[in-house]
Amino acid sequence: MADKAHYRGQIDKLLSSHALHGSESLCKLLRYLADHALDHPGASPKEYQIATEVFGRASDFDPHVDSTVRVQAGRLRGKLAEYYASEGADDQIVVDFPRGTYALTFHERPAGAGRNHGGALHESATEGGQTPRIWLVAVILLGALLSAVVAVGTDRFLSRRAAEARLGTDAPEVPTVLRVFWKGFLTSPQEPWVIFSNAAFVGRPDSGMRYYKSSRDGQAHILDHYTGVGEVLAVHALDGVFVKLHQPIRVKRGSLFSLDDAKNNDLIFIGSPSENLTLLEIPSTKEFVFRQIASGPRAGNVEIVNVHPQAGEPKSFLATPSDETLTDDYSVVALVKGLNPSRSELILAGTTTIGTQAAVEYVCQPDDLEQLLLRLAVSDSGELKPFEAVIHVKVTRGVPVGSELVALRKEPA
Repeated sequence: MADKAHYRGQIDKLLSSHALHGSESLCKLLRYLADHALDHPGASPKEYQIATEVFGRASDFDPHVDSTVRVQAGRLRGKLAEYYASEGADDQIVVDFPRGTYALTFHERPAGAGRNHGGALHESATEGGQTPRIWLVAVILLGALLSAVVAVGTDRFLSRRAAEARLGTDAPEVPTVLRVFWKGFLTSPQEPWVIFSNAAFVGRPDSGMRYYKSSRDGQAHILDHYTGVGEVLAVHALDGVFVKLHQPIRVKRGSLFSLDDAKNNDLIFIGSPSENLTLLEIPSTKEFVFRQIASGPRAGNVEIVNVHPQAGEPKSFLATPSDETLTDDYSVVALVKGLNPSRSELILAGTTTIGTQAAVEYVCQPDDLEQLLLRLAVSDSGELKPFEAVIHVKVTRGVPVGSELVALRKEPA
């Protein structure tokens, strides 16, 4: 069994890692939490202690007003996940930072465990170095499951909540930030609709498929019941949040969605307009707009155009080129008024299916929402107004491991 010296050595390795490079505040936080865990086993430091001793907050620090500690803790959890999904995949000592506490824990992997036997940290990761063709096949095959999942799952979503209501099941404690962010989707007499993208393909799964293009494919037989891996996982993540909030949702694929649906319901769109074509016909984002690149070395790739760049911001946000292993993506998280101004639309979309997954996970995780609501200046009792945001997504072996808010526009006061 490793002793404290080995644990401290693992902390030193983390502090010098690529994942934490340049993050001075996170390094300070990690060192502090590690020292506390090793010197005071079983005890968790208080938020006030961390604020004053690590981040230099004054003695009148109020965690209800200043969420710095919670935001930084969320960022550190993301960096630890990124490290153990990449450069630390073979480390024998794992440093965990469980949600709901500020106490670090250490555990050892069994002999021989590592990149191929790393447990939950790696169970959803794909092997690196895949070619775009193999990646597309993987997306198609996994996406094919969604039709069956949604057909059965939608009824299960509703029946499970109905059963809970009949039995009077008590909901677990729901973080305040989740209630604040989702409040607008909880007050309507009708359940919100979740519309996931399912682009049109031509071809066959067993011999190869590609996106349908009218100018080239004419009247070819169109397959419109496939979607990406990220959309599948996104629907699952959203359902988990709405179960906690005791709110039913209705799931529908984009190709079956109509404008009449848009007039009468609050909507949550999963996927960019390049695949979720309904977004082209109703109010959408104005500051951060998806566009397919028409020419040049990145032709065919999707970018997010920054319509009015602010100081220090790029004119567009681009993921890793499609002919390289995906390591960086960008996603839009936006709340806009619907076709019916009394209704709301939440748009969650990346330039790739993995970016879309990350956008949905961003609004399902309290730590990330803390950061967003802080930037939007929304209090626990406040009301969320329309906004548009861009997040930068770090991807390791096909898994989004960290998201950072990089651009934000909010409705003028």
